Amino acid sequence: MAKSKQHQEAHGIGQIEQQLNNQMDAAEEIQGQSKLDRDIQKASHRQADPLKDLSK
Repeated sequence: MAKSKQHQEAHGIGQIEQQLNNQMDAAEEIQGQSKLDRDIQKASHRQADPLKDLSK
């Protein structure tokens, strides 16, 4: 029974994440993307350089 409950909880979490993503997308369409969001998105797409990151 525990596995079934854990599966249901995981499915519920996935639904919540999807709903939050949908709300975030809708807010972005209405308000536009914030500078912080753009910076985070830009940083997430950059190539990682471990040596450069260590030097900071």
